[in-house]
Amino acid sequence: MTDISSRLSLQPVLAGDFEEMLALRIDAMRPSLERVGRFDLARSRERLSAGFLPPFMQHILLDGERVGFFTPPFMQHILLDGERVGFFTLKPEGDAALRLDHLYLRSSASGQGIGSWVLRQVLAQARESGLAVRLTALKESDANRFYLRHGFVLQGEEGVDLHYEWRVTESAT
Repeated sequence: MTDISSRLSLQPVLAGDFEEMLALRIDAMRPSLERVGRFDLARSRERLSAGFLPPFMQHILLDGERVGFFTPPFMQHILLDGERVGFFTLKPEGDAALRLDHLYLRSSASGQGIGSWVLRQVLAQARESGLAVRLTALKESDANRFYLRHGFVLQGEEGVDLHYEWRVTESAT
């Protein structure tokens, strides 16, 4: 796999980005949710809406196209060569941790190292601050192997959710 980190960037999320981000979340989550019999369009809208914090979100862009999103002290778009390919959300959780609430990539952007690039950014921020990173993933989702590979440790489960934590002292990622 070639290194695409020079082609990736982040872009702030705006209030008007909700519908595009909902479509991306559905694209990213639908296969996993269907595997556990939990796919529901209304619930998908509700889940994203509950955590939709544009000032804290970033789009992920690859070659200028959005391929995902996340929230570093809060939400960011992820860009590859200027195109949005995802987004993520990272926010404080108490005094000792950050919560990675959303990390979604377009299915077409999966397997290119973009998620690993985002986690390197998130974990570097956590390491610098001496904070743990916590997240929740859906059982039977491919994301579980991804998080375990990056040093997250399973802390417990609840219903269809698995809870993970990464600690500075437990991983050199």
